[in-house]
Amino acid sequence: MRRVPSFSLRSTDIQDGEPLPAEQFAAAAGGSNRSPQLSWEGFPDGTRSFAVTCFDPDAPTGSGFWHWAVANLPLSTRELAAGAGEAGASGGELLPAGALTLPNERRQRAYAGAAPPRGTGVHHYWFVVHALDVDHVDVDPDATPAVLGFTMRDAVLARAIIVATGEFGQVN
Repeated sequence: MRRVPSFSLRSTDIQDGEPLPAEQFAAAAGGSNRSPQLSWEGFPDGTRSFAVTCFDPDAPTGSGFWHWAVANLPLSTRELAAGAGEAGASGGELLPAGALTLPNERRQRAYAGAAPPRGTGVHHYWFVVHALDVDHVDVDPDATPAVLGFTMRDAVLARAIIVATGEFGQVN
């Protein structure tokens, strides 16, 4: 990622450097497949919209694993409720009008909970809020989160990041 200033990201569900709770794991891994609550502040003047992503660079794919990507969150958005990553045409009823949830690696327009495979060690889940200098990212609704990253690259003014961890068997 290109270096940009940071701002504050908080969550009532996840903490930086700490293991993900069961709710943020996939159902197949013993979790609830629920996106965490996120709230942010302190973003720079000139911010006109936000995007939210969740990426696991430790997935044994050679290219990581995109768990979630939401674009075109209006400037008035300061928080996403827990469960905002539910599947749906607009990415869930808990997202503001106009928000676009892109397909994750499972090709679902939703948050895909953590499910690290056996023997792959500790994974790091990067929850990122991107402050953008545009009102709208013009990205195809069927594009991948990687394409979103490329498309919004030059519009990113700042980022807020929480990196939580998870590993196989963590949820019983």
